[in-house]
Amino acid sequence: MGTTKTEIFTDEQNQLAIMLKAIAHPARIAILQQIMKANACICGDLVDELGLAQATISQHLKELKNAGLIQGTIEGVSVCYCINPTVWGKLGKELNAFFSDYQLKTNCR
Repeated sequence: MGTTKTEIFTDEQNQLAIMLKAIAHPARIAILQQIMKANACICGDLVDELGLAQATISQHLKELKNAGLIQGTIEGVSVCYCINPTVWGKLGKELNAFFSDYQLKTNCR
């Protein structure tokens, strides 16, 4: 399998791809929904809510955090995760712009 040539794309295209890749898994969608619902979550709560193993949840949280979509603070032996509002807002704006660029063409089949 060949390597991707991310350097030929803009920083904005690469960043959007990273964020979309991070949320392109149903477990990560569920994690984000739980975090939004609770407005903050401790990892153990996610294990109870989603029924996935702690290691699985931790790996998904790591991917979401690496993409900047969530942020975490240490509280004793637990880490409390929440949505990163700056990055979340940026993702929303970029997706709105991306989808708004499309113009329906009636002659395309």
